[in-house]
This record gives sequence, structure tokens and C-alpha cells, in this order.
Amino acid sequence: MNPKHLAILGSTGSIGRQCLAVVREHPENFVVDILGARSFSENLVSQVKEFKPKVVAISQAADYEALRSHFNRDHIEVVAKENALAEVVSLQEIDMVVSAIVGFAGLNSAVAAIEAKKHLALANKETLVVAGEWVMNRIKSLQVDLLPIDSEHSAIFQCLEGEKLNEVEKIILTGSGGPFRGMSKETLQNVKVEDALRHPTWNMGPKISIDSATLMNKGLEVIEAKWLFNLNLHQIEVVIHPQSVIHSMVQFVDGSIKAQMGVPDMRLPIQYALSYPERLPSSFPRFDFFNNSSLTFEMPNTQVFRNLSLAYEALYKGGNMPCILNAANEIAVEAFLHHRIPFLQIPIIIEHCMNKVDFISSPDLSQLFETDKITRETALDFL
Repeated sequence: MNPKHLAILGSTGSIGRQCLAVVREHPENFVVDILGARSFSENLVSQVKEFKPKVVAISQAADYEALRSHFNRDHIEVVAKENALAEVVSLQEIDMVVSAIVGFAGLNSAVAAIEAKKHLALANKETLVVAGEWVMNRIKSLQVDLLPIDSEHSAIFQCLEGEKLNEVEKIILTGSGGPFRGMSKETLQNVKVEDALRHPTWNMGPKISIDSATLMNKGLEVIEAKWLFNLNLHQIEVVIHPQSVIHSMVQFVDGSIKAQMGVPDMRLPIQYALSYPERLPSSFPRFDFFNNSSLTFEMPNTQVFRNLSLAYEALYKGGNMPCILNAANEIAVEAFLHHRIPFLQIPIIIEHCMNKVDFISSPDLSQLFETDKITRETALDFL
């Protein structure tokens, strides 16, 4: 394959770092032209020195001088302002933009990448949770490829290769159940932040780790899957699979089920998205059936972990409700991470905002940005 020129947004986060690990393994296949992050860090400086992009962009204008001082002689352009990540993706040489920014903050640059007709490797699930209908319509209109990086959606994408969408009966999204699987509400009353961050199988950033502990991560993936694969609500099922070996499945109208399996390593779906439609070799670990003889499955407990049922409710109602769900969750998770609320308060804040913020049945993009702003204010007031 000809080398793909990449813009990696969110390069210092968990997905961004693993994306660069894939590039490091295949230097003949990928060229990093843009590295983007929220702010200055020594990690970002190290990445720029190793991969030598044409542009490094950060959204904190105040960090410009700190970053610029490291590259005075390296002919690397430094862009530091609020919309920097959205502006740099239109660079002509870029073939693919990797959207690995966590949360609603990643929507603006993902939209800019689509409008610039860049193929999009999407790890930022909020882009589709908040604006799925708009995004998929623009993707189709501009003939841009959208490749999912989430392990579950990558698995579905791979299982659907060569299949007809009208022959899909349902998709089955698997989830580990997080660190609190099997616990009661009484037990969860006193869990600590460090307990919630201790994911049993995946190494993720703090926001996604908490979402996994509350099952909101799975709820967001349900909404994302609806738009990615053009499904109805009843065609999306969630199954708890603690071993995280089967990354998701597709059941067809004849009863046949296809599953995508592998060790829980995010570099696998990242590499598949970057190299698609080809499949590159890798040195990553292989799954050993003889030392992993037990694969188990459970129903999610939505009575204890209410965020999953709130996500289904938001998807059923549609409009700007998923945007409300997401914004309220981001505020609630941030509050929990800073020890301002207990774990079980998270769904209470979300439900309050879903009941309080005005519902819009067919919002445009500007109304979704306004909904996000109002919901955050409502959640903060409730706190």
C-alpha cells in the first residue's frame, strides 16, 4: 500500500499513543503529518521529535511559547488556539484523520475533517452519539470513509465485510462489565475513584474507565452502532463477556452468528482502521485457546447500572436527547473523578438533565452545540 498521511488528534491520550505504536511498527505504510493535543506536555514534545510532523497543534493558546521553544530549528509549524485542531485537518497532504479526542470536545475537529473530505478513523464515539444523523448524512454526501476504532464497532465492521446489511438480524455488542460487575447497589455506595479506574482487561484513560464502570461506555456504543450500521433499536443487544476476547458479534436472519475475536489490545482495531481495506501483519500477541478455555456471557444488570438503560431511552427518544445524555454524563464523571459526588450519583444527574433540558426532535448542528452548553450548565447547577 502507498503510505497514508495521517493527522492524529488526541495524540497524547491512550488511543493516540497506541496509534503511534502502530505507525512505529509500520513506518513504510504511515506518515504522521499532524499531531494534535489539548495542551503542551513533555509527552507531546517527545512525539513530535520522534515522528517529525509538519504541524503540531494544541487548543490552549497560552501554551504556544512553551511548545514553540522546543522546535525553533526543526521547521515544524506550531498552531495554538481554541480551534487549532479543527483548522489543521484541511492540510492538503492528509489522507486520514484519527479522531482520538475524548468527549464532546472531539466533535468540532471530526466535523471539520469530514467537511475537508478527509477519511476519518473514529475513536471519539461522542461524534456519533451527539450528531450521528448529521455526520452519517455528510459522510455519504461527501463520499468520505468512516472507519471505527472502538474495538466493538471495529468487530462489527469486520464481521459485516462481504455481507448484506438487509440480512442482519441483530448485532451483539460485548462488554467486560467493568470493575464492579456483579456488585449490588449497597456495595457500590462506598466505592472509590481508584476502584472505578481499575479496569479488569483494558488500559484506558480516566473518563472512559469510569464510563466502563457505570456501563455508560456501552450505552454510548449502542447509540454509535445505530448510526454506524443503520440499525433499529431492537437490533442492538448488549452482552457482558468478562474475558473481552469476543469483541462483538453479528447474528444474521438465518440464525448464523459471526464473531470477531482476539486478545484485548486496542492496537488491533487501530491498525485495521488505518490500513483498511488491507490487513497488515503485526507482532502483537496472539490469543491462545488452550490457555483460555472458558468464555462466559451474562446479561447486563440495568437495575444496578442504570446508565445503560438511560442510553437506550435517549436513543429511543432521539433528537437532542443523546446529546443531553452525553453532556450530563461528562459533567457527572468529572465531578466523581474530583471526589465531589459518590459513584451512584452519576445516573441521578444524567436523568435530571434528561428531564429538565428542552427536547428538540430534529436539531441542527448549532442546536446540538447549544444543547451541550445548556445541559452542562443544568448539571453543574444540580451539583
